[in-house]
Amino acid sequence: MLPGKKYINAGGRLIDLSEPKVMGVINVTPDSFYEESRVAGERQIVETASSMLADGAAFLDVGGYSSRPYAGEVTEEEEGRRVLNAISVITREIPGAVVSVDTFRAGIARKAVEECGAMMINDISGGEADPEMFSVVSSLGVPYVMMHMQGIPGNMQDNPVYNDVVADILKWFGARIARLRGEGVKDIILDPGFGFGKTIKHNFEILRRLRDFTVAGLPLLAGISRKSMIWKTLEITAGEALNGTSVLNAVALMGGASILRVHDVKEAVQTVKLIQRLGEKENGS
Repeated sequence: MLPGKKYINAGGRLIDLSEPKVMGVINVTPDSFYEESRVAGERQIVETASSMLADGAAFLDVGGYSSRPYAGEVTEEEEGRRVLNAISVITREIPGAVVSVDTFRAGIARKAVEECGAMMINDISGGEADPEMFSVVSSLGVPYVMMHMQGIPGNMQDNPVYNDVVADILKWFGARIARLRGEGVKDIILDPGFGFGKTIKHNFEILRRLRDFTVAGLPLLAGISRKSMIWKTLEITAGEALNGTSVLNAVALMGGASILRVHDVKEAVQTVKLIQRLGEKENGS
């Protein structure tokens, strides 16, 4: 690894995360919290993926199980039917697209990579929901986004409690990073899990102290897009939260985020460019 560079290997392609990247969200679910992000049918899936890539997305994150608070259970069979078909369609119609599978189920993750062409795994449970996940990630040799979540989507917002939200999450990450390294996993990306078992106060504390997570020496993913920490604070709807999303994405980038996971790729790419320019000016460029 070159000095100052942070690479991950996605399908044999080295992606440099020293320049922040954008991950576009593709929800093949009927109940995602942000209605406009839901896609259905092969044509719409391909159109959405193509548009995101044209707008500058480096990754496409495809999920078939809504993780909104109090979301209902989705069977493994149904999740697999949704997400595996969508990934197959994207990789067939858009060769070279770097697709991430958003799942906490090891079996689906394996099929997505081995049979459908996914190149990354994004696990909202950080290995907690399926004890086979870490070994699957190791055997597949793909980048792994490990997110922190207190509880499960069905109960995570009932009463989340921490001694120190940042210190507690760092301790949680530390134990799991050691396990992953022990299994030979090389490319780990940390996601503190905004909105997953956290109050609005917790979310803003994490964002305020995001740079603390860089102590692990791993890339950080920030998934703030249109979440309730924005629209509840501003007393608007998720559909009106794009401006707030751009503001907090800028804060996340200044706090060390390497990947922004978003519904609105074009605006996130613009945010990255502006923050990068700000950094160039500070360095006298």
